[in-house]
Amino acid sequence: MGRMETPRKQIWKLWLLGFAAAIFSLGMAACAQRKPESDAANVRLITDNLGRQINVPYPPQRIISLAPSVTEMLFALGLNDQIVGVTSYCDFPEEAKTKEKVGDTLNPNLERLIALKPDLVVITTASQLERLSKQLSQQNIPVYVVDPKTVRDVAASIEALGTATGKIEEGKKLQAEMMARINAVESRVGELPKPKVLYVLQAAPLITVGRNTFITDLIRLAGGESITGDLETNYPQLSRETAIARAPEVIIAPASHGTELVKEEDLRKDFAITPALKTNRIVRINPDWADRPGPRIVDGLEQLAAGLHPAKP
Repeated sequence: MGRMETPRKQIWKLWLLGFAAAIFSLGMAACAQRKPESDAANVRLITDNLGRQINVPYPPQRIISLAPSVTEMLFALGLNDQIVGVTSYCDFPEEAKTKEKVGDTLNPNLERLIALKPDLVVITTASQLERLSKQLSQQNIPVYVVDPKTVRDVAASIEALGTATGKIEEGKKLQAEMMARINAVESRVGELPKPKVLYVLQAAPLITVGRNTFITDLIRLAGGESITGDLETNYPQLSRETAIARAPEVIIAPASHGTELVKEEDLRKDFAITPALKTNRIVRINPDWADRPGPRIVDGLEQLAAGLHPAKP
C-alpha cells in the first residue's frame, strides 16, 4: 500500500485544485464576454457605383451623407438612426434638418466630419470630392460613391446602397416600386409626339443640361426631346440666341435653382419669339423632385410627363 498523505498535504492539494478551478471559471467567463474576432471585425468588401471596392464595417452604424440626394436615399432605406452627419443643403425629410451639419456639399468641414467617427461616408461624383476622398481614406474611413447617370440608375443606386448598408430588402423594394412607376410613365407617353424642350436650371446666365445627365434622361422618359441633348458638357451655359435658334416648343423651369429664383417674367421676355411662348408652354416643376437624383425623382418624372402631355379633358 502506498503511504498515506498527511492532513497538511491533503489540505494543500485541495486548495490548489480549488484555485485552478477558480482561474478556469474566470477564463471561461472572460471568453464568453469577449466577442469573437470575426464578429468584432465584421467587415465586408462592397462595390460602389464607380466599381471601386471598399471594406466597410457591416452593417455600418455611423453614416455621413455629403449630398442631399444621398441623404434622401438613406432615409428612404430606413437608416434614420445610423445617419450622424449631413450637409447644410440636406433638408428632406424634415428629420434631416436635425442631423449634425458637416459643411456644404462642395466644402465639407473635414475636422468636424472626422470627429463624428463615421464608419461610412457616402458622396456623389458631382460633388467633386476627390481630394476629400483621399483624405478620408488616409483616416481609414471608407468612402462610397453614388453616381447615377439615368433615372433608372437612380433606382439601381438605391438598391445598391441598401445592399452596402445592410438594408437589402428595403433597397430591393424601393427599386421595384420606382421601376414600376417609371415604366408606367414611359408606357403612357411612349407613342405620343415628343415636343422639343428647353430645360432651364438657371436663367441668368442661362444654364441648361447636356447629353449625359439624368435630367436629359428624365425629359426623354417623360416624352420630350431636349434641345441640348447633343451637348457633351453636363451643365452647359447657353446664349439666349442659341436657345432661341433651337426653337423649343416647351420651356421647363424649376421654381428655383439653389437660392436663385427662375422668374417666369424673365422667361417670357427672353424667349418671347420661341414656339414655346407663342403657345404659352412654360411648365414649372418642383426642383427638389427633378434636380436631385434621389427617390423622389419618380415624382419629378410624373410631374414632368403631365406637363409635357397634359391629359385631355
